[in-house]
Amino acid sequence: MSVVPDSYDKPRAFRAAFSQATAFGLSFVLSVVIFAAGTAVSPASFAVIGSRTPQAAGDAGSAAAPANPAPPPRVDRSTGTTATGPVRVQAPRMPFYVATKGATTIYVLGTLHVGFASDYPPEQPFRKSILAALDASPTLALEISPDELLLSQDDVNRYGMCRSECLIDYLPDSMWKKVETRMRSNPEALKELRHTRPWLASMLIETYDTLKAGFQSEYGTEAQLQNVYLRARGKIVGLETLNEQISTFTRLSSAQQREMLAQDLVQTPAENIADVKELHRLWRIGDADALKAWDDAKSSKLARSKELAAQVDNRVVYERNRRFVARMVGLAAPDKPVFVAIGALHLGGLKGVLELLRKRGFVVEGG
Repeated sequence: MSVVPDSYDKPRAFRAAFSQATAFGLSFVLSVVIFAAGTAVSPASFAVIGSRTPQAAGDAGSAAAPANPAPPPRVDRSTGTTATGPVRVQAPRMPFYVATKGATTIYVLGTLHVGFASDYPPEQPFRKSILAALDASPTLALEISPDELLLSQDDVNRYGMCRSECLIDYLPDSMWKKVETRMRSNPEALKELRHTRPWLASMLIETYDTLKAGFQSEYGTEAQLQNVYLRARGKIVGLETLNEQISTFTRLSSAQQREMLAQDLVQTPAENIADVKELHRLWRIGDADALKAWDDAKSSKLARSKELAAQVDNRVVYERNRRFVARMVGLAAPDKPVFVAIGALHLGGLKGVLELLRKRGFVVEGG
């Protein structure tokens, strides 16, 4: 396998997208890829599908709304205040669930691997129920450990790029022309994309659109969680190794990688940006099943080959869901809760983490 030497210099725009695409050990781009490939992550339009009604977002045990609620305070948009005082920015709900089995508790938070500063108000970056669960947990489990995350960019470079212009060799002429058309306004990035394998090209093209929308990796949920996880004896672990995460993509066949890229090229950059913003909006609402239904609907629409798209979904999403659940259950113990934070699109649906926990005898409720 040819690799790119350490001295390989990339233009600034490409480096920014490359760093963003690997800033989560592939986790964010996963969301974006299921987004485009069927993502973390295929850009998806919203539709409620499947056999289960999406669970309503909200705190467990919250009181019903009064019959005649008071009208909301009048907003003075010119000063950022209301008639009753300054506007207080609220932390988004985020998909948050509590899974219990006897004395064993697993807290599950659906993350978004990029975001905006406004998603995490300084005075209270997460809802109180999330902060309380984090404080009660001696272990915080992410998709990949912070230590391995530091190594992720080198491995993506090693296994996703070539010295030669290999992308052209992987693609039929018609698909390569679509890539050229898509990147027409960014010739330097196109020059570097020539050196990528299709799975990484798909991630990077989607990441360019995400950067245009203003999302930043420093405001991803995982980074913000670590900022507030200050337990003196707490530990942060990964639910999969860097090698396992990288292998998710490197073990895809050439046809499966081309399917990923083909799906990513179906929509215009503006349409992809709109989809990333819609994902962000639904994540803030906090309903895992609705998020998954939205993603499934779009994946079905974008799939060029239903068979190949299903194979990619199984490798990129469902096999990892099973791995996540096996390891989070192994970490949990009676009276020693574990707090799990993984991409929100892994949670919902019949093959999602929440349903897999139910099949293991856990009672899963909204947090």
